[in-house]
Amino acid sequence: MKLGALGLLAASLAGFGLSHAMGGQGAWAWVRAFCEAATVGALADWFAVVALFKRPLGLPIPHTAIVPANQARLGDNLAVFVRDHFLAPDALLARLQVFDPASRLGAWLSEPAQARMAAGMARTWLSQALDLLDERVVREAIQSFVVARLRAWDAGATAGEVLGLLTRDGRHHQLLDEALRRLGGYLDDEGVKERVSDLMVKYARKEWPRIVGTVNLVKPVEGIADNLADRLARALLDELHEVLSRPDHPLRQDYEAWVADYVARLRDDPQLREQIDGIKSRLIDHPSVQAYVQGLWAEIHAALRRNLDAQDSPLARHLEQSLLGLGRQLAANPALREAINEHVMTGARSLAARLREGVTEHIAQTVKGWDEKRLVQALELSVGPDLQYIRYNGTLVGGLIGIGLHALVLAFGG
Repeated sequence: MKLGALGLLAASLAGFGLSHAMGGQGAWAWVRAFCEAATVGALADWFAVVALFKRPLGLPIPHTAIVPANQARLGDNLAVFVRDHFLAPDALLARLQVFDPASRLGAWLSEPAQARMAAGMARTWLSQALDLLDERVVREAIQSFVVARLRAWDAGATAGEVLGLLTRDGRHHQLLDEALRRLGGYLDDEGVKERVSDLMVKYARKEWPRIVGTVNLVKPVEGIADNLADRLARALLDELHEVLSRPDHPLRQDYEAWVADYVARLRDDPQLREQIDGIKSRLIDHPSVQAYVQGLWAEIHAALRRNLDAQDSPLARHLEQSLLGLGRQLAANPALREAINEHVMTGARSLAARLREGVTEHIAQTVKGWDEKRLVQALELSVGPDLQYIRYNGTLVGGLIGIGLHALVLAFGG
């Protein structure tokens, strides 16, 4: 386009020179008038177009290179224009309100295929987020958190609360009854009775060998021990049955008092709680416990990776069903849609206000930071060939004006 405009200027100059060479009379007078005015128009419009972006012929002519000279002001004005006409919060929010994001989201998620696609996208994002995590830092953070929480945990108070809950409504007596029943079954076992009899015989022979020898002359010591063990077992069983059948038995009362006292000590006795905390600290510092805590992240990471990578994993199915349920709930619940739209509008208003200033500053600083040649080239290419059409039109219009003026001269000067 520039070469074409330059060619028209050259043609005008050539026509002007030729008309002078031919005497400039008759038809050549009209040619000279046209070419002379066309040359002036072409040069004037060339000067005007060039002066917008640079200094014509490099000469320091005032009010030329307008765009580079006003680059900072152009950047500020462009930024303000974009801010006021494209990033106005009220205009953006009005468009967003008409868009009704909650309804559109509900309609989109109500389709199983869309919910499945959204769940797949979410799983992909989460999987990529896992890859970005520094495993060493996460492992140390988990260990520090778990150990700190365990050290801050009042194990004594918790044990007291748990025992208090277990003893509520006489539940601890059920434990006592079960223990007594098991003890009774143990004592009623013939093998247990035989072992008790053997222990008594063994002890008697060791402590009173002469008496055992004398008694053995009358009756075998083993038989006496068997009889004594059986009677002892029967006596203990009778006592156990009585404890089980009597809620007010002294053994139950002693047991009740002991449990209540121990629960109170767990809550109030500093020495007992200090002992429990000591046990807790030794457990926390044990290498096996530390190794287990450090390995928690590896297990969590592996489980998450398996669930995120598998399309039919429980996590994937749950995520898909949750999104599908959300879509159907949005479609059926106007109050929920209104609440979500309200939250979206509130967030959008705050975001638009922050982005508005940020984008404005970004545009202004970007334009100001451009190199002059880059700025001129970008603007020339943006406007396109219309700049050169100005020169084309200037040449043609100038020539027509020259013919008109020549006609006026002939009409009024003859």
